[in-house]
Amino acid sequence: MNPRAVTIDQPGSLRVGSAEPVPPGPGEALVRVAWTGICGSDRELFTGGRPPELVRYPVVPGHEWSGTVVEVGVGVRAELVGQPVVGEGFRNCQVCAACGRGDNNLCSAGYDETGFTQPGAWADYLTIPARLLHVLPPHADLRAAAALEPAACVAEACLKLATVPGERVAVVGGGSLGLLATQLLAAAAPAELVVIDAEPARAELAATCGATTSLGPDEAAQHSGRFDAVLEAAGASGTADVATRLVRRGGRVVLTGIPAYDGQGLSAGHLTLNQITLHTVFGAPSRAWVHAVRAFASGALDPARIISREFGLDDAAEALRVGAEQRAKIVKVLLHP
Repeated sequence: MNPRAVTIDQPGSLRVGSAEPVPPGPGEALVRVAWTGICGSDRELFTGGRPPELVRYPVVPGHEWSGTVVEVGVGVRAELVGQPVVGEGFRNCQVCAACGRGDNNLCSAGYDETGFTQPGAWADYLTIPARLLHVLPPHADLRAAAALEPAACVAEACLKLATVPGERVAVVGGGSLGLLATQLLAAAAPAELVVIDAEPARAELAATCGATTSLGPDEAAQHSGRFDAVLEAAGASGTADVATRLVRRGGRVVLTGIPAYDGQGLSAGHLTLNQITLHTVFGAPSRAWVHAVRAFASGALDPARIISREFGLDDAAEALRVGAEQRAKIVKVLLHP
C-alpha cells in the first residue's frame, strides 16, 4: 500500500491521498505512525472553528500519536531507529526567555505546532524534530500511548495543582482530559477524588480511572467549598466558575478548558475574598511530557481506559462524524494507519 495522509484543505474539505514520507533532515527523525488520536481541536480544524492564528490550511491533522522511528537525519543518534516513541507538538525556538525558563509551550517566537501549522500524524509517516521525541519502554502499548499528548496537558495541570496525600480533590469534566487527570491525581492518594460530569454514563469509567465518587452538576453545587484542589477539564460555559466555587478558602484551582467567552466570567471578588490560587494551562511543556511518560511507563497511567472507538486512516471523515454525533457516549477515538 502506498503511504497516505489525510489533508484538510479548508474547513469542510477532507481528502485521503498518497503522501511519500519526507526524508529526515539534520536533527530530524522519520516515524512510522502506529496510532493517532482525534480531539476537539481536530474537529475544529474540519469545521473551521479553530482561531485563524492557530491553523495553517491545507494541513495534515494529528497532534496525538505514537509510532516507531524508522530513519534519522544527520546529528541524531542512530540508536533511536527502531525505538517506540511519542512526541511533543510545539515547535519552540529553544532560545527565548520562555523556553529558557522551561515554558516552551509559551515560546515567544510564535505559535507553531504539529498537526495545526505543521504536518501531523493523520498519515502513515511523520517527520519531526528528534529533540521533541520521548522514547517509550520496549514493547510499550502504542495504542494506549497515542493518548499521551492529552495526558501531558493534564500532567502539567496536576503539577501546578501539587496535591498531597489525603487531600479532597475534584475534577470538573469527565471527558478525555478529565479522565486522564483523574488517573494521575489518583496516584497521589487523595482522601476523595470526585469527578463531576453531566453524563451519568461516565460514572463507571471514572471509577475505573480512580474516582471515589461521580456527581452531576446539580449534586456538585451542594459541595461548594469542600475541596482542597480542583482541576477544571470541561471547557464549557460556566465550568471555570463552578471549579472556583467547589474549592475551599485558600484552595487551588487549575483551568485547562478553553470555552468560548459568553459573558459568564469568573468573579474576581470571590477569588480574592477566598484567597484562591488560580492556575491555567495551555498545552504541555517538556516537564509535563516527562511526567506523563513516566506515569505511563510505571503503570500509574493507562490511557487505554478512555479509548472508545478505532477507525482506519481511510475512514477519517467517518471517525470525525461519529465522534461529533456521539460525544456523550464516546471519549477518545483513534485512527490506525
